[in-house]
Amino acid sequence: MESSANILIVSELQQNTSQLKTIAESFSNEVTSVNYSDAIREMNRETRDIVIVSQSETEASVELVQSIRMVNPACLLLFVANASDFTLLRNIIRSGADEFFVFPDETSLFTSRFPTIVKNYEIKKNSMEEAAVTYGRNRGQILSFYSGKGGSGRTLIASSVAQTLKLESTAEVILIDLNTQYGGIENVFSIESNRSLADLMPVVEELNESHIRNVAETQQDSKLEILISPCDAEVAELIGEEFIAKLIRTCRRSFDYVLIDLPSHMNAQVVTALEESDKIFYILSPDTSAMKTLKQFETLSSRLGIHLANRMEIVLNEIAKENEVQQTDLKNVLRFPIAASIRRDIKGLQPYINKGMPVRTIQKERKLILFAKDIRKFSRDLLKQ
Repeated sequence: MESSANILIVSELQQNTSQLKTIAESFSNEVTSVNYSDAIREMNRETRDIVIVSQSETEASVELVQSIRMVNPACLLLFVANASDFTLLRNIIRSGADEFFVFPDETSLFTSRFPTIVKNYEIKKNSMEEAAVTYGRNRGQILSFYSGKGGSGRTLIASSVAQTLKLESTAEVILIDLNTQYGGIENVFSIESNRSLADLMPVVEELNESHIRNVAETQQDSKLEILISPCDAEVAELIGEEFIAKLIRTCRRSFDYVLIDLPSHMNAQVVTALEESDKIFYILSPDTSAMKTLKQFETLSSRLGIHLANRMEIVLNEIAKENEVQQTDLKNVLRFPIAASIRRDIKGLQPYINKGMPVRTIQKERKLILFAKDIRKFSRDLLKQ
């Protein structure tokens, strides 16, 4: 297969340059390789379709990816790392890379996937109508839902947002339940299954989209993909942070939105998920005890090195006139922006909770309960971003 894609390889390592040129030249006759110092000059000189950046020094790699994305926002930007450094890879994705691979561990994976990557890019490039309805620009957004206080409504909100995102768009969405000891998502959707995310542990080294879709449950109404918790304390002890990081990384490659429901306690799994997240939505009920817990979470995050600035937003839940603290009071106290406000809706919600039914099942419903209306507004705001 020969492509007309114009490919630029940026690398300081001769071995990586040779490997990448061999792979790229198998599909295109327009392949150029340069070092880091000449990369931006080459980008300014000629428009490139696909740019492959091989890792150099950490800061230099991140800065170069940012610069390339600024020069050409439309190019497909692939990053090749020298080792599985999760911090580096997270920063690279945030800087603008579309996908990343680790050489030499994932050389064969890169080689096998490269034809599909090139083909998908050309389809997107040549079809503006298709590009207009695809959520590729926001591909791989990791959205974590957390609260330090139990009973905050975190699981219900996370699952409802995931369902609504799927109903309101053409995006690929997956919901991951990291409440590994007790679960919770399966009750919202009345799912009975022997499969769980723990079944992916034996294949973690070669984990890919097919593995995930084979284990995930598909919600029948929206076709939302759901990775169920093992709901087993003994199994939960075996799930390490490296597995969680690889699971999230793989989901990022294959889905537009990855929503993670986190438990209220803090452990290595939660810390890893928070570090990998693009957005952290902290579920806060308007009362003084919840505010104190939020402050404790901020302090703990600082000690653990979890950066919340520009990433964390507040989702106010159970908003009502009779609350001891009103939303207007919170705006002057909170250090983080308010992403959404969910009104108290006990009468509307209780039948759905009792029956284990999602609050929405079809795209255009004539009557929505208050909770579902607020979730829809929140979800549409996310899609606009």
